[in-house]
Amino acid sequence: MFDFLMPPLVIGLICAGIYGLFELFVRRPERMALIEKLGDKLGTPELRSKSYLPRYGGLCFSFSALKGGLLMTGIGLGLLVGFFIMTNTVPNYPNNEHWGAMDRLGSIVYGASVLLFGGIGLIVAFVIEMKLSSKKNDD
Repeated sequence: MFDFLMPPLVIGLICAGIYGLFELFVRRPERMALIEKLGDKLGTPELRSKSYLPRYGGLCFSFSALKGGLLMTGIGLGLLVGFFIMTNTVPNYPNNEHWGAMDRLGSIVYGASVLLFGGIGLIVAFVIEMKLSSKKNDD
């Protein structure tokens, strides 16, 4: 069914691999030069006396899992709502003989509901993140 996707995908993966190898071998001398330049300016006693790692007072939370989870929940809810809209508004939706018009209508309904509920999921994630970060700053 998706035979047309395989050749561009394989060519893209091969090009990405070749680019990655060139990037790895070309950037290595630049990195080594930077390390040597930094090593000339700083001696080992200075490195031992100073800690260059930042220290934070509290734990730093990443909300990417929350954003991703609520986005996926919104997309799933959008697909479900789109399905219910199509089955309740279009008579005999799955077995309709005028499938061309129903296909266009279905793609509009599904796309709009997925985008709407995905956006709502991201807004909910933003609100939760703001509440948790303001609560953390108050403590």
